[in-house]
Amino acid sequence: MNVLPVSLQTILLLVASNVFMTFAWYGHLKNLATKPWYVAAAVSWGIALFEYLLQVPANRIGFASGAFTLAQLKILQEVITLSVFIPFAMVYMKMPFKLDFVWAGLCLVGAVYFMFRSA
Repeated sequence: MNVLPVSLQTILLLVASNVFMTFAWYGHLKNLATKPWYVAAAVSWGIALFEYLLQVPANRIGFASGAFTLAQLKILQEVITLSVFIPFAMVYMKMPFKLDFVWAGLCLVGAVYFMFRSA
């Protein structure tokens, strides 16, 4: 991955970690709905391990390199989270599209603008 720019390495690792995070946090609602909560928690923790194995290096790479400030990393994480969550909710969980997804996305665009405008 060293051939990719640091900012792209950070973003790609955060996207991958968010896929795991989304399944860890919400996948059990579909797959383990009939199991006891502690089974869902154990499975979610197992999935979340992979999230952390990607998320921690992503944040370290992005922050230590100076590519992103702490606040920029947090806003980037939220944008990526919503970008991963909406397709997950619609495709995997079979939820209908809501205009609220657009409004939430626009709010995040504003957050990105304010967090990155002085960079």
